[in-house]
Amino acid sequence: MALLIIVITCFVIILTTSQPCQTPDDFVAVASPGHVMIGGLFAIHEKMLSSEDHPRRPQIQKCAGFEISVFLQTLAMIHSIEMINNSTLLPGVKLGYEIYDTCTEVTAAMAATLRFLSKFNCSRETVEFQCDYSSYMPRVKAVIGAGYSEITMAVSRMLNLQLMPQVSYGSTVEILSDKVRFPSFLRTVPSDFYQTKAMAHLIQKSGWNWIGIITTDDDYGRLALHTFTIQAAANNVCIAFKEVFPAFLSDNTIQVRVNQTLETIIAEAKLLAALKNVTFTDGRNSFHFDTNGDLNTGYDVVFWKETDGHMTITKMAEYDLQNDVFIITNQETKNEFRKLKKILSKCSKECSPGQMKRTTRSQHTCCYECASCPENHYSNQTDMDHCLLCNNETHWAPVRSSTCFEKEVEFLDWSDSLAILLAALSLLGISLVLAIGIIFTRNLNTPVVKSSGGLTVCYVILFCHLLNFASTGFFIGEPQDFTCKTRQTLFGVSFTLCISCILMKSLKILLAFSFDPKLQKLLKRLYKPIPIIVSCTGVQVVICTLWLVVAAPAVEENVSLPRVIILECEEGSLLALATMLGYIALLAFICFIFAFKGRKLPENYNEAKFITFGMLIYFIAWITFIPVYATTFGKYLPAVEIIVILISNYGILCCTFFPKCYVILYKQETNTKSAFLQMLYSYSCHSADSLAMSHISLDAANGLVTTNPRPGCQPAAWQKDKGLQTQASPHICQENATRGCKTWPRKRISSI
Repeated sequence: MALLIIVITCFVIILTTSQPCQTPDDFVAVASPGHVMIGGLFAIHEKMLSSEDHPRRPQIQKCAGFEISVFLQTLAMIHSIEMINNSTLLPGVKLGYEIYDTCTEVTAAMAATLRFLSKFNCSRETVEFQCDYSSYMPRVKAVIGAGYSEITMAVSRMLNLQLMPQVSYGSTVEILSDKVRFPSFLRTVPSDFYQTKAMAHLIQKSGWNWIGIITTDDDYGRLALHTFTIQAAANNVCIAFKEVFPAFLSDNTIQVRVNQTLETIIAEAKLLAALKNVTFTDGRNSFHFDTNGDLNTGYDVVFWKETDGHMTITKMAEYDLQNDVFIITNQETKNEFRKLKKILSKCSKECSPGQMKRTTRSQHTCCYECASCPENHYSNQTDMDHCLLCNNETHWAPVRSSTCFEKEVEFLDWSDSLAILLAALSLLGISLVLAIGIIFTRNLNTPVVKSSGGLTVCYVILFCHLLNFASTGFFIGEPQDFTCKTRQTLFGVSFTLCISCILMKSLKILLAFSFDPKLQKLLKRLYKPIPIIVSCTGVQVVICTLWLVVAAPAVEENVSLPRVIILECEEGSLLALATMLGYIALLAFICFIFAFKGRKLPENYNEAKFITFGMLIYFIAWITFIPVYATTFGKYLPAVEIIVILISNYGILCCTFFPKCYVILYKQETNTKSAFLQMLYSYSCHSADSLAMSHISLDAANGLVTTNPRPGCQPAAWQKDKGLQTQASPHICQENATRGCKTWPRKRISSI
């Protein structure tokens, strides 16, 4: 296959060199159809023949001088396209190509470019003129080539009309990097800028400062000469002469020109050696050339002054080139020199530090306006072109600033007024917890304390409240890794333990005063205090442990604010935080349900109603917390969570213990054994009557004969023990009933 392509290509080349171009298709070097066409420009021949010195007919001439290396490059392009077509890189799409021989001539390349720009699938080989070529379909989609910069620049300017991509494999001229002039040009070789830069650097390293330049008379040579001249001047390298050769010369011609150049160099070298030793005087000063070929002379500074209509010229000073200073001869001229500094000859005022120059519509660069540096920018010198940016992470600057200021680090400090207030409320809560503990300890054997679950349960709940109040202290002060990890886990575990104990109390109250046999049976199965408390708290411990292991909270510097750095605790995982709080909310909701069902129990010893209120306060506080926490930003963000913790903790503490403390301190007559038994007896009779009436109504609904029940309720027995356990057996009898006398034995064991 490759051999066949080579044979066909050679045949086409021979044909095109032996016959003049008759049709546009005859002008094509080689082509292959495809869905997407790619153009190619290769200098397969080194020159174009012309029968006359000045052609009189606008036709493409024949080419001569076959270049085997460029021919191989052409075959490489064909081979690459065939490789892509035979692969799965572009399934269903075949790449075609249309390659032209430029003959190292811009004219031939332009003719090929016109063919590239002609309309796709059009019978006429013409380029349509349009104002907008966005929807225009040219013959090819991209062009590979050309190899010479002069040809590439001409072709690229035409391809820019349709922004057709052009990829060159050999054009290195620096100007092609200008995407304003050549927006669709790409190349696979580096720019001449780096080539000339390397040459200048090499000359400098060699210690040379007096050189000559030989270049070609084309775009490549001229632009390279311009770039190298700039690079040489930047490295303090002097150029002795510049010789420009024609772009295309025969070997003999090149040899002749080189010999001529060498003779010129030798002649100049002799003349240069003589000039370096020349010294002459003007009667007062001596002049000679230095090592760089410069004359050791200077300038006279003269002052033009009009006096009585006559213009006088006065010498003010001499300029010393070697020392770069002005030499003033007398005091009078020195005073005149000072007066010159007072004369303003500027288009614009000087921009002070904190400002920058802003160009106006004037064409002169010395005319500008002074604009203030924006925030977080500064300028520390006069007439700066632009303001410098401060490091936004650590520094800031106000508008029109001449320096950057270091950002202040902020956090909820102990000296902050809000922090002091919250700490005082936490200390007050701790004091209340200790006071309640003392009251309950001194009234250990009273019914109120025993009905609260005993001193052990009370101590556990009070200890949890103490830890909750203490956990708020970890939210205040400079964040540390330890405090960030401790504050959420301490609050989560202690609050979960508190809610678990209250949940057991709610379940126990409902069990003690429930007269529904089915409900009481279910509650007895559920009532396992220690396992339930340990299980509920253990789940929270697992959640917090996984949080600390997988994504532990850590200290983070929040630099998003313009003037301060917020030192805060990054929670590590918002999912873990939400899981911890959500689990507490779930336990609180279950506790709320149990407490709500027991809200109508005996008045003096009913905790369920107050537990319900406490859970409501908790829900209101934390529901409010979510939007406030999400919208609060800055150093007071920890204060939001402290406030919510205090509200929920105070609410549960007050609703759980304050009513009992009130009975212990101010209603001591109801805090006796006899009053407690009387209350249980009255509530039991009332509950038994209600239960009996419900059964009688049920019998009536089933068609049984029912008579009025005998009112009254008698206790069968009252037994007491150390834990104030009681047993009541109310009997309800029905007279003149068809089913006789019914008795409902009601055996209850109260552990409250």
